[in-house]
Amino acid sequence: MSVTALTTESIRSAAVTAPAEPAAAGPDARTRRLLHGPIVVTLLALAWPNVLVMVAQASTGLIETWFISHLGTDALAGMALVFPGVMLMQMISAGAMGGGISSAIARAIGSKRRDDANALVLHALVINVLLGALFSIIMLLFGRPIYQALGGRGGELEAALLYSNVVFAGNVLLWAMNALASAVRGTGNMWVPALVSCVGVVLLVPLSPCLIFGLGPFPALGVAGGGVAVVLFYAGGTAFLAWYILSGRNIAHLQLSPLRWPLFRSILGVGALSSISSVQTNVVIATATALVATVAGPNGVAGFGTGARLEYLLIPIVFGLGAPLVALVGTNIGAGQRERALRIALIGGAIAFALTEAVGVAAALFPRGWIGLFSSDPQVLEAGSTYLRIVGPFYGFFGLGLVLYFSSQGAGRLIWPLTGGFLRLLIAAVGGWLALYLTGSVVALFIALAIGLAVYGVTILAAVKAGVWFSGTRVGQAG
Repeated sequence: MSVTALTTESIRSAAVTAPAEPAAAGPDARTRRLLHGPIVVTLLALAWPNVLVMVAQASTGLIETWFISHLGTDALAGMALVFPGVMLMQMISAGAMGGGISSAIARAIGSKRRDDANALVLHALVINVLLGALFSIIMLLFGRPIYQALGGRGGELEAALLYSNVVFAGNVLLWAMNALASAVRGTGNMWVPALVSCVGVVLLVPLSPCLIFGLGPFPALGVAGGGVAVVLFYAGGTAFLAWYILSGRNIAHLQLSPLRWPLFRSILGVGALSSISSVQTNVVIATATALVATVAGPNGVAGFGTGARLEYLLIPIVFGLGAPLVALVGTNIGAGQRERALRIALIGGAIAFALTEAVGVAAALFPRGWIGLFSSDPQVLEAGSTYLRIVGPFYGFFGLGLVLYFSSQGAGRLIWPLTGGFLRLLIAAVGGWLALYLTGSVVALFIALAIGLAVYGVTILAAVKAGVWFSGTRVGQAG
């Protein structure tokens, strides 16, 4: 079957109501493709719309940063302070807990437990709404000391709080939207979540500058305007995905049933461990931001933050590939097809390495082309360019490790991705602090960050190839 045929079938499947099937019935066409379709063709057919839309969605954040950079260095530095926290919410809600949701639903469908797959949608919403509310309370109450601990002072701190308070006030909507999107992706349907992101891109690009600068009938909200636009996108995305699932179009329906701990465990066994991995990534960047602030000040922070934003851009790109891998690996593991699941993961890892390494090498060769989009300040340009020249060539290892982390979510085996993340954190944070203490130069810090990325990718690859997925008890298995 050609990629075009697969794509056409995916669109048609997303647009019609899935027939009700008893748990014992044979798998539907989408599930058969996950279990028996050609690996490369199936993976690319599922991934390319996801990758395209994730790049577009990430680009809206970059465009928003470009608009905000016109408000001055304090505004740009303030965004750099908030960005790790905002990305943490997106990574946990969509990548970590979202991966746990998709993995649980995929494994339930693969093992023909359709009633469990339906009930998991409700359990996913309960988990994400509660977590979203918790993080909102924390950031709204303690945002100022948190950003001060990251080195925020004066105007940059106030700009950070303006943006942060708006975004975290609408945080529950982000978590609800990603719970519903993950429930759809767990069935192998990447098109509907991609459609939501596409519409979001179309709306956010003109809406952000209107709310930031006060164009036409819109008020000039400054930094906060960018946050308002993002929250409006969360609200619209949540409403659409809720309608899609409630209408019966999704294979896994929203089933109002008594809450059961085994189903919570099926999600949390993967999602909670995955959240640790998301925290690791953001702690590395947040710690590096604080270390840069000690020797380079606001301009250095702005430069490093702008450079590190490119690293963050890799996450949605790899997520575009990783979300199908969760469904592919999870469904095949659920059906007992272990060798096929491992081949899928390794092929995905090779694609991710090539994709992210190309971005990193280009950034290392032409760093000022990226940093110069956001600032012309010499110190900002120097700090950001130095970071990209040193760390950019190691981006491929980050992409490799990250896509194998998503694959491990599908397998329900996350110990080695967490181990790789802890090693990266140790090298980057502790090694980076020591290097900075001994040399007083951000160059030594950036070298530590690069080494951390290499160790992260190689550690996870070696473990997955050695067969760690298939020893012991898999986490997150519903009873």
